[in-house]
Amino acid sequence: MTVDAGSAAGGLTARDAVDAAAGARPRPARRADAIRELKKRDNYTNFAHIGFVYLVIAVSIGLTIWSYSAVAAAGLDWWWNIPMTILCIAAVGASQHQFGGVIHEGTHFTLFENKLLNEGVSDWLGGFPIYTSTFQYRLHHLAHHQFINDPLRDPDWAQLHDSGHDLDFPITHVDMLKELAKQLWLPNLFRYMIVRARYSALGADNNPYMDRERKGERLPTLMGVIYAVTAPIAAITLIQTGHGDWAFAALGVMTAAVVAYFYFLDEDKLPHAHVETMISHRTTNISRIVFMAIVYTALTAIEVAGWGPAWNYYGLLWILPLFTAFPLFMIMRQWVQHGNADRGRYTNTRVFLVNPFIRYAVFPFGMDYHLPHHIYASVPHYKLKGLHELLLQDPQYRDKGIVVEGYFNSPHGEVPERNPTVIEVLGEKYAPKPNGEVYVDTETLEYAKVSDRAAIQRENEASSRGE
Repeated sequence: MTVDAGSAAGGLTARDAVDAAAGARPRPARRADAIRELKKRDNYTNFAHIGFVYLVIAVSIGLTIWSYSAVAAAGLDWWWNIPMTILCIAAVGASQHQFGGVIHEGTHFTLFENKLLNEGVSDWLGGFPIYTSTFQYRLHHLAHHQFINDPLRDPDWAQLHDSGHDLDFPITHVDMLKELAKQLWLPNLFRYMIVRARYSALGADNNPYMDRERKGERLPTLMGVIYAVTAPIAAITLIQTGHGDWAFAALGVMTAAVVAYFYFLDEDKLPHAHVETMISHRTTNISRIVFMAIVYTALTAIEVAGWGPAWNYYGLLWILPLFTAFPLFMIMRQWVQHGNADRGRYTNTRVFLVNPFIRYAVFPFGMDYHLPHHIYASVPHYKLKGLHELLLQDPQYRDKGIVVEGYFNSPHGEVPERNPTVIEVLGEKYAPKPNGEVYVDTETLEYAKVSDRAAIQRENEASSRGE
């Protein structure tokens, strides 16, 4: 791959470009300056990326509802709606995965430079629409970063095992395709999503960031789940029985009751961690309830006004993708990013060069450049390609790192010197060789507020020893 050192980091000099062209390694001071430049965030760039995701959702759902009307107007049977519905579910599920990318950036404090803006936008425009929050995901994900592929401390390992989605790598091309085909049996996707949601919402007892002396109670989390499920049931039931006006009252009473519960709840009854929250747990829980109340009230208002079956559309075109296409795309990413890899600094993941649809659906918000992300997690997603090009000047990165091209098939055909595909890199040829290398990412908490660094340091040392 050709490296344009000047465009890679913006902060490199012409001399660096000459050195890079000659194959020389840039001086450490220059590289450090370039990395600092790449780590810079702002408070506006990601609004454009988030806006594009919302545009895709609006167009997908809007066109699908329009097609339903067209099919009905033409007097065609209902099954004519199936192809458009499947396309919409795929597009919405991919976009929900993009929301996961929004939360991912928020987790690393790279969505926006202002930390309150970072947290608020990550929650309201990314987390709440898919029934999660940034803080809970942060505990899950930063532990994954710091203890990558540590079977005792990496939550991704435990989550895949508990949902029955862990694979025995290396795996053959055919077996991998069989495992993907199994996900078309919807209970497998439901189980994955339920376990993933449990890990994000309730955490895990072995999460190294959890404050085991202030684990809190389960009831507050269950209250949010109860509201998320029972409020729609109450509203839909009242609408269907001809009491639409009462649906607003029911939503209002239920919302007020749950908000009051969290408002007066002792903060110590909520889970705490060694990584502190940017916004209080109480405020986050109330905000999530308010967000759901706004959505549920809007859907009810559309139904009561006679503008269309909004709740049906919400169930079919939002909730169904949330439990089908969304987890399918997550599994397609999670398996390949760290599967058949070890715990080395340059060998725990790869770079994935794929077509635009796969990139949008499977590798949202820069997750295709996953190796440079795991080396410098504080670099925003839109600068990861430049980081990759800069790191190519490092002989270890260039020699040990793997670039993958194509998911199922190579865009270059059977050229001998081509890079492996996603499926191929999971096979025996690329299986890690035992070398005892253990990389613990101590820089992943660079922007986080840490309340007990000593506790995390103890986990670092134990992980390094393989304990």
